[in-house]
Amino acid sequence: MHSSSNPAILADRFKTLYYDPDQDAVILLNRAKYPHETEYVACRTVEDVARAIEDMIVQGGPPLAYAAGLGMALAQPDSSGFRAAFKRLIATRPTADDLHHILPEALKRALAALDAGRDPKQAVLDYVNREIERGNRVSQRCGEHAAELLEDGDRVLTHCIAGAALCWMLWIAKQQGKTIHLIATETRPYLQGARLTAQCAKELGVEVTVITDGMPAHLMSQGMIDTFICAADRITLDGHITNKVGTFQIAIAAHYHGIPFYVLGYDGPDPHTESADGIEIEWRDGGEVLHCAGQRTAVEGAKALYPAFDITPPHLITAIVTDRGVYPPTLIRRYWSQDQR
Repeated sequence: MHSSSNPAILADRFKTLYYDPDQDAVILLNRAKYPHETEYVACRTVEDVARAIEDMIVQGGPPLAYAAGLGMALAQPDSSGFRAAFKRLIATRPTADDLHHILPEALKRALAALDAGRDPKQAVLDYVNREIERGNRVSQRCGEHAAELLEDGDRVLTHCIAGAALCWMLWIAKQQGKTIHLIATETRPYLQGARLTAQCAKELGVEVTVITDGMPAHLMSQGMIDTFICAADRITLDGHITNKVGTFQIAIAAHYHGIPFYVLGYDGPDPHTESADGIEIEWRDGGEVLHCAGQRTAVEGAKALYPAFDITPPHLITAIVTDRGVYPPTLIRRYWSQDQR
């Protein structure tokens, strides 16, 4: 890959998930190993896909939802088979809202096709692939709006992996003649920032510095960060956002230091989640915190906690950037007052 490539070219060259009809399998890039190893995992059953999601082979709200949607195509081609697949896949990750949009619709399309005497597998694949293409367009438009918020020379802090919209933002800002320095938290325990975010920046020719998760407040106090930008796994209608755990404390530090905090909100708030009370925070196996890059780092006998996400309230957020424009967090519900997708 070349640093001059834009995100669309990179995505076309390097598919991270797709359905392979020759193998009748969902093919996933193993994000738990990338970029140190480029390994693809072939999921031939619904259970394979579910475990790939749970084991973090596929990561990020939209990608895991697309993987689950494609996984529905592997179900037994009858009503009970699709319902069983839905039940297994919907239980894999409770926090990100994309999964809870894609899977119900995929099930609906499969059952409708069965009733009409059409191929339910193809109905599922057609729907999910259209959603993937729509997601690509949403990511680009979100990135375009975010790039307009950046100034030449900005040092942009990000947390975890903000996905395609972040890549589009960086590339478009570069095409506008802006020099952006990305600062990525390493993001324990999976090191998404150190591995995935840093790799994206490198491929786009953007300078990137990796820091530990405990450094943002200090760097802000030293005048070394201009903007904080991350994504969200769920956005409520009243302007709360859920993202990788650690986002909340960075938002507090940014607010204290007067540093703007922008959220890459892609296609807006979850229309079914009014407030933070409607968000279920996923608690993962605490044993994952006791390890780093496959090596145990904690003394034997130590216990650990791992809430995978936290919730940031709207008063700590400067704006939420979507494919339709930029919104104050408390007005994000206006996204849905426009024409429906």
